[in-house]
Amino acid sequence: MKPMDEHPQPAAGVSQPRKAAAKAPTRRSRAVAAKRGNIMAAALEFFSLYGIHGTSLDQVAERADVSKTNLLYYFPSKEELYIAVLKGLLDVWLAPLKALRAEQLPLEAIGEYVRLKLCVSRDHPQASRLFCLEMVQGAPLLKQELGGSLKMLVEEKSGVIRGWINAGLIAPVEPLHLIFMLWATTQHYADFGVQVEAISGKTLSDPLFFEQTVINVQRIITGGIQLRGQEQ
Repeated sequence: MKPMDEHPQPAAGVSQPRKAAAKAPTRRSRAVAAKRGNIMAAALEFFSLYGIHGTSLDQVAERADVSKTNLLYYFPSKEELYIAVLKGLLDVWLAPLKALRAEQLPLEAIGEYVRLKLCVSRDHPQASRLFCLEMVQGAPLLKQELGGSLKMLVEEKSGVIRGWINAGLIAPVEPLHLIFMLWATTQHYADFGVQVEAISGKTLSDPLFFEQTVINVQRIITGGIQLRGQEQ
């Protein structure tokens, strides 16, 4: 029998007043969210190192300090747990791109995007490496997400970049390639962190090296899209 204090709250019925949806989370819902978060954090640790096939639910359950039965209550299969982890890290990974707005000054916006993405590489290297691993394997469990919500987001932000180009604010570049370059450059410091450290002797956790990285990547990227004669 499932423990009563771990059941999620039942969905609100359509007849309930609208204000009920705005209620503060209950102790039970907070406990459920915390337990799911602990399980997903433990899963990320193993998935980012060994992938889905090299990770067992027993390992995840032990690291999350829950029973395997309890884990399966929240995530009925290893595949569902893996997809939940991937979608969670995709939200973190895409947050800086979602922040781009047409009304922003483009060079400032792209510069801030670089900083935010490097923060993601610094603070969530396991998430970035897992996403990279999934892509290298052909994204078998994330392909639908990539061709759906991710594609729509990229098309939307490509429109923002195209608007800056049409307004004569940045050089005429293909927005898709700019976005791909931003991804590749900023994620390199997480996905190839071992290589970065072996060559430079430093990682993004070093505050000085982090700032040097931000400034140089910003200069390289914004310099490439800057109009001739346009000041930084």
